Amino acid sequence: MSLGFETEAGGESPHTALLGSEFLGFDQETATATMRFTVMREMCTWRGGVQGGLVAGYLDDVMGYAYVAMTGGEQAPLNLEISMQLLGLLPEGATIIGKGRVVRGGRRVIFLEGELQTEEGQVLARATSTAIPTMRPSPTETGMG
Repeated sequence: MSLGFETEAGGESPHTALLGSEFLGFDQETATATMRFTVMREMCTWRGGVQGGLVAGYLDDVMGYAYVAMTGGEQAPLNLEISMQLLGLLPEGATIIGKGRVVRGGRRVIFLEGELQTEEGQVLARATSTAIPTMRPSPTETGMG
C-alpha cells in the first residue's frame, strides 16, 4: 500500500532506514496504522535496548503514519506535544509492532495515540500526541526532489 510516503526521487523517507520501519497497513474503520520496526544496534544503549528518545521516534512514526494514511497522503501532523510511557525494554534485534491511531482529526488540532508491542502482544511503550494538521510539502520544498 503506497500513500506517497516515498520521496519523488524514489525510495523511502530518509528516517525509514534509521528506524528500520515498514508500513504494513491502515484500517480505515478504526483509523489505525500498523507498522513493523526492526531494532538495530545503532538505536541501543549499553543496556541492550533502544534509547528512550528513539523509542519516541518509533511512536511518532506510527502515529504520524496513521494521520497521513487517514488523509490519503495529503496531510501530515506537526506535533505540539508527545507524552510517552516506557513499559519495557525494546531489545536489540527484536521485531516490534507499532499501532498508531487517530483519536480525533479536527481542522485545527489532531489527537493521536500509539503503542509498541512485541510480536506476542506484550506492550512495551505507549504515547499520545497533540498535533496540528499541515499539508504535506512538495519534494522541492523539502529539498528531496
